[in-house]
Amino acid sequence: MKLSIIALSLAAATVTFSSLNVQAQANQNKIANIQTAQALQTESERLAAFFADNFEQRLHRSPLFQSYLGYKWDYDKWDNISESFAQQSQALAEAQLSALNGFDESKLSQAEKVSLALNKVSLERQLANDKFRHHTYIMDQFSAYHTMVPSFLINVHRVDNIEDAQAYISRLKGVDNLFAQVIEQLRIRQEMGVFPPKWSYDQMLQASKNVISGAPFEQSDDVSSIWQDFQDKVAKLDISVSERKSLLDDAKTALLQSVKPAYQALISELAVQRDLTPKGDGVWRLPDGEKWYENRLAWFTTTDLTADQVHNIGLQNVERIHQAMRSIMKKVEFKGSLQDFFEFMRTDKQFYYANTDDGREAYLVEAKALIDTMREKLPDYFSLIPQAEMMVKRVEPFREKSAGKAFYQSPAKDGSRPGIYYANLYDMNDMPTYQMEALAYHEGIPGHHMQRAIAQELEGIPEFQKYSSFTAYTEGWGLYTEELAKDMGFYQDPYSDFGRLAMELWRACRLVVDTGIHSKKWSREQAINYLIENTPNPKNDSVKAIERYIAMPGQATAYMIGKLKIMELREWARDELGEQFDIRGFHAQVLKDGPVPLNILEQKVKAWVVSEKKAL
Repeated sequence: MKLSIIALSLAAATVTFSSLNVQAQANQNKIANIQTAQALQTESERLAAFFADNFEQRLHRSPLFQSYLGYKWDYDKWDNISESFAQQSQALAEAQLSALNGFDESKLSQAEKVSLALNKVSLERQLANDKFRHHTYIMDQFSAYHTMVPSFLINVHRVDNIEDAQAYISRLKGVDNLFAQVIEQLRIRQEMGVFPPKWSYDQMLQASKNVISGAPFEQSDDVSSIWQDFQDKVAKLDISVSERKSLLDDAKTALLQSVKPAYQALISELAVQRDLTPKGDGVWRLPDGEKWYENRLAWFTTTDLTADQVHNIGLQNVERIHQAMRSIMKKVEFKGSLQDFFEFMRTDKQFYYANTDDGREAYLVEAKALIDTMREKLPDYFSLIPQAEMMVKRVEPFREKSAGKAFYQSPAKDGSRPGIYYANLYDMNDMPTYQMEALAYHEGIPGHHMQRAIAQELEGIPEFQKYSSFTAYTEGWGLYTEELAKDMGFYQDPYSDFGRLAMELWRACRLVVDTGIHSKKWSREQAINYLIENTPNPKNDSVKAIERYIAMPGQATAYMIGKLKIMELREWARDELGEQFDIRGFHAQVLKDGPVPLNILEQKVKAWVVSEKKAL
């Protein structure tokens, strides 16, 4: 409104002083500038409204996403994973992509152009994935609905009042419908010939049985994880005895009448499919498996690298890191081959906590201390520091046998739930102390917690941008921060520095084994042996890792590809700016727009370098 009044005033001035040509021309220029500003504002506002509306739709279509962010709109529901819902999602993405083409980029700021490009590429990736919708394993041993249900209820579903408890019970009652949809998707894939490998079914079956073991599912002194969680949460509520009893009775009924039958039905379906899956491990054994793997590499690396190129990058980096490890061997005066040193690191008891509850607690205490020490040095390297809290937690017993070595869960947007670095302490022989530093920095600070919490807290960018999925960026950042910590003065113990190299070596080997399994038809055993021969990690660690890569084709390649790009851009920027290079400024450029594909990250860094040169 103010702009319109100014414009009218200027127009009146032009008429009044028409005899003064110079002044008239100046006023006309002002009017033109104001009209341009109005047009820019209108296009910007229209784009912002478009992004907000689309993100709102996305939120309303996913009760789980709502809960992860701390919203309680559909707190009593699970996501809809039916075929009809997937088709609606595809149609919605097509409509949104079409609408994006209606915006005039010439009327947008540089930041808005980045947001527009990110939204376009996200939708294009979603539609490209939809062509292979049924190639994704709806169930696998690593992470699927059988473990998601208890994990989500325990770790995400807060119970702050009686309504939240009732919503928890409603979710328990809804497990049978959710699993009916899972079974529907399993059968669709069965018709297509899409199955995970046979050995993965044994783990899924066992994990599913674990969830419905203990009271109240059976007469036992043990208590199921879900039942224990609900009792613990209700016990903290300020409610009457009768209200508490009513909630517990309703939850127990839901566990017995919905959850238990749902798991039993899923177990029966998995048992049937176990005998139908074709031999082999990689996706080459599936219909159109080669094209599916191309899609997976493009999705996870955000590049057009071929399987052969990724494989060769892996081999080159394995050799580079092996050479760096030999330098550590000299430093600690170890006599023998690199493989001898690997065996020493695998077996020497000085590198492992006791495989007891006391040993596990000691590990968690030390991991927390490492992160607390890192926090003190962050301001020297970062101008963006998250407000969200972070905690270290042991992976729950019901899923620790099949879960990964470590992983991170983002905080709730409203601060009601901290970020969580999960350490899998099922077998302490898989968690050597020499890798503790690198693991804590990767999963916690300055790794995943820094990146994801900062993204959630960013102001001035659309909400969708904070939660975009670009694995090469996210995991590349986590791996990058492992090496950054060395630049910051950490890893003073040479064995700990070896641990950093071991973690990087692990990611380099992933490029080799992931492509080996899914493109070069390596067997599970062949891939496991490659890791055992080329890394210091124990055998069980190698087995679980390979099983994860089989379940999630292509995902493991994102880490090293992303890290190499971030390092390449940092060193290029340092060379270009010389003494004017500011590491805090570089990190701000990497983090300030949320997750992005690697090509857009490169564009951002190069634009920053140009602007820094102009400012000199």
